[in-house]
Amino acid sequence: MELRQLQYALQIAVDKNFSRAAEKLHIAQPSLSQRLSKLEKEIGVLLFQRTTNSVEVTYAGSLFVEKAQKILDMVEQLKQEMEDISQMRKGKLVVGDLPITGAHVLPLVLPVFQERYPEIDVHLVEDTTANLEQLTASGQADISLLSLPLGDDALTYEPVIEEEIVLAVPPQHPLSRRPNTKPVDLAALSGESFIALKKGQGFRKITIDLCEQAGFIPNIVFESSNIETVQSLVAAGMGIAFVPDMVSRGRWSELAPPICPWQAAPPERWSSPTGKGDTYRRRWMRSCPPSAK
Repeated sequence: MELRQLQYALQIAVDKNFSRAAEKLHIAQPSLSQRLSKLEKEIGVLLFQRTTNSVEVTYAGSLFVEKAQKILDMVEQLKQEMEDISQMRKGKLVVGDLPITGAHVLPLVLPVFQERYPEIDVHLVEDTTANLEQLTASGQADISLLSLPLGDDALTYEPVIEEEIVLAVPPQHPLSRRPNTKPVDLAALSGESFIALKKGQGFRKITIDLCEQAGFIPNIVFESSNIETVQSLVAAGMGIAFVPDMVSRGRWSELAPPICPWQAAPPERWSSPTGKGDTYRRRWMRSCPPSAK
């Protein structure tokens, strides 16, 4: 049984005339009669009593028409719901984020997104960079906010933030008294103790890459999964650390370390990769205020 057979039966029941029904269905009247006869033969009951002057719905036909109408209504509802999801008018959006982006980027984006798409439920998943890449690639996360470069080449992405990387040092450190107009040479930090994020975090790789580009491997003495903890440990005199400028600006406690500029400080780029095509990323990007792009 096909959906169009249900449509044929419904139209005949409404018009009680094969010619008028065929005209509205845009098929020939003999063809409509043949298709109805095929349907009746398939289900084993007579749906319409035909006479020379009229077409009357049988008892079986009335039940058939009632159920057919419900089925077609459900099909249309299903189509509409699928279209709403595909166009992101409603549905569920799983957003992967790092502790850094969760604290400093999402508060700028989420209120705008929910105002524009109030029927979409946003679910946040906070994890490491490596795990979020896997979740996004597998479709378990629709979109994630991660630092570049990405480790998975299969992910498509769009940069949303370009952020300067700064050097955080303890208050008693000689570099804390250095004029901000005089950048630090990274090669001079080879003997320093570093505090970094734990393995699996994209910003840890950035720290190691910067040091290796300056000609040394960093001596990492403490690790944390939280960038705010990294800053607090620096402020307590346990070492130095690279941090995004947006984090250094959020000095939320007395344990906020001094910040030093350094030579050739490249911007850190934060991206919004997605594993489900471009629709999610486009809608998300439209919700990003200028300060978060």
